[in-house]
Amino acid sequence: MTHVRSSRFTFVALAGVVLAGLAPGWAAAAVPPPDSPAARQEARKLDALPPVAPHGRASIDHSGRKEAGRASFYSRRFTHRKMANGERLNPHANVAASKTLPLGTTATVTNLQNGRSAMVKIEDRGPYVDGRVVDVSPKVAQDLGVGKRGVVPVVVKPITVPQPDGAVKLGAGAADASPQQVEEATRTTEALVGGSRPH
Repeated sequence: MTHVRSSRFTFVALAGVVLAGLAPGWAAAAVPPPDSPAARQEARKLDALPPVAPHGRASIDHSGRKEAGRASFYSRRFTHRKMANGERLNPHANVAASKTLPLGTTATVTNLQNGRSAMVKIEDRGPYVDGRVVDVSPKVAQDLGVGKRGVVPVVVKPITVPQPDGAVKLGAGAADASPQQVEEATRTTEALVGGSRPH
């Protein structure tokens, strides 16, 4: 009986060591490097999926899926107010707020009414209105042609998405981005996350 217990313990211990040794490899395989063909293929698969429409208190989404909903823009009174990442809002920067995309994500926002797009960095949280997926800076609102309507239907396509383990994953927006845009987005995400755990 003692021998059986000892053997079982040895097997479990060895299995634990093997699994622990494999875990980092599994994690690396799950998120291929942004400059790899595998990452581009994953981006194309994500782009082929229908967009999600976050509602209510949706959780942070590291998947890189497209999002559909409405975009609004920051009022001028929010100028220089501290954002969720600790930086001050610059109304002339390409920044945006999202309830679900990790801070440090780069994404394209496309106005479905006129087809105009802009690249943004997710640096803040919000908008806290159901059906809205992003708040954009006044500059981005102008680039998108939001105008006085204030709210427009959009699709948000993440290009690079920081992962909880510090990796950078290509999202749906990388499928139709140029290699230069992907490289720039990767550098931007890495700089925004700065080695800290994204949230």
